[in-house]
Amino acid sequence: MVLKTWNQLFVRHGWNLEQVGDSRFLCKQESEENIAFLLDVLNELKADYKYESGTLHINSAPVQESEWIRIIDFEFRGKTELIGLAKETLGPKLAQLDTYISGIVRQLNRLGFYTTASCDGHEKRPAYVYVTKETEIDSLLHVLLGSGLQRVYYIDRKTHYCVRLPFSRKCLLDLAEKMSYIQTDWVEEGYDFIKEQLFYVRLDEMLSIPGVSENEDLIRNVVKEKLTPFVDNIAVDRYGNLLAEKTYGTGNGAVLLLNAHLDIASELVLGREIIKEDGIWRSSEGILGADDRAGIAAILEVASTMSGAKFNGKIKFIFTVEEEIGLLGAQKVDEYFLWGVDAAFVIDRRGTGDIVTSAWGGIPFCDVKFGELIEQIANDAELEGWACTEGGSSDTRIWAEHGIECVNLSAGYYNEHTDEEYLDVAACYNVTKLLMAIIKRAGEVKRLSRTIRTRQMIGGSRVMGRKSV
Repeated sequence: MVLKTWNQLFVRHGWNLEQVGDSRFLCKQESEENIAFLLDVLNELKADYKYESGTLHINSAPVQESEWIRIIDFEFRGKTELIGLAKETLGPKLAQLDTYISGIVRQLNRLGFYTTASCDGHEKRPAYVYVTKETEIDSLLHVLLGSGLQRVYYIDRKTHYCVRLPFSRKCLLDLAEKMSYIQTDWVEEGYDFIKEQLFYVRLDEMLSIPGVSENEDLIRNVVKEKLTPFVDNIAVDRYGNLLAEKTYGTGNGAVLLLNAHLDIASELVLGREIIKEDGIWRSSEGILGADDRAGIAAILEVASTMSGAKFNGKIKFIFTVEEEIGLLGAQKVDEYFLWGVDAAFVIDRRGTGDIVTSAWGGIPFCDVKFGELIEQIANDAELEGWACTEGGSSDTRIWAEHGIECVNLSAGYYNEHTDEEYLDVAACYNVTKLLMAIIKRAGEVKRLSRTIRTRQMIGGSRVMGRKSV
């Protein structure tokens, strides 16, 4: 399990502090009751801290969240379902709110949605929050849906709206953390804007995690933790690749594979900054690492979005190790995990709009008709600029060697492996839209890939790019 920072623990459990350094927090926006509660928790943890003049300094390393919850989740906490925040107060008394809903209550209040009661469901019933009747309920739903919730509904009652959140308590904590990134001026922009901006938050996080070839442990652990809530099974194979799968509906439809690699070509420079100007991100020093952190972020976005999609089939996920030093991880994936895959989509291509169907003009990844179908799907979804082309080596070559129709899609980065690397973040987000469009037409993808496979089995040739080989 990935260790949370102190700031994450505070946010996920409802404290409203301003972090101004690695271990320094301003507490001016927090009530005296909540500060007292926090200091009691730190004392129970025997943490090394100092609190003076409204500033908290913590010198101890963060604890596991399970240990944090062991202390704050005391008997009878939240039993009163306390009336929540009034506009003129600094916030509700956290010790009187349910443990797993307190972070969400605090974030809703911060964004202008004032609560009157809440319950985390106690793993027996759906969690809920009551919000005042003056709440713009559509805006609230946009915030929740834009934060990744796929199922949320409300009951319009005489004195309040009851908004139900049918998720596990662990997911409630994740939701609170994700909502903490939403800026108040995003709310009026609506669902699509919020969702896109939160993708950039995810992208920033992935770009901040080190992990050169043969040293992918940290990034693998982070990806595993973030992917786990959205899949049925997840495991690390004996070579270090992260494998997962999710069945949707009856599972009788297409089986698709999504793939990116975990390693970067050279290590991130310690202390570097990501410079963000006009939708282009660069590293202040050394490589940016968008090859292939951008691909990882895109696939995680799709996985989190898919929980509410109308799709009948299965998606497999492979995050490989040691791609940058010879596609070594992909070559070690057990063949059984690839059984039944109808098509594979690798997110590991520079530029914008490339659908790579072959390597160096001589190694086909798919039949020409398969590439044309992906082009057509992009066009029909009004995603401009996507076109088939040849490219270089990637994990795509390995999946093709297993007889799988596959393509490598642009993730928006340029000048990879150099200090001049940069990322077009809108282009990176755009590939998530293409993947969702492909999934919506997975039935066509399945039929075509199986037609191609049947033809090859009876002696037909694979057609590469725009020419037969």
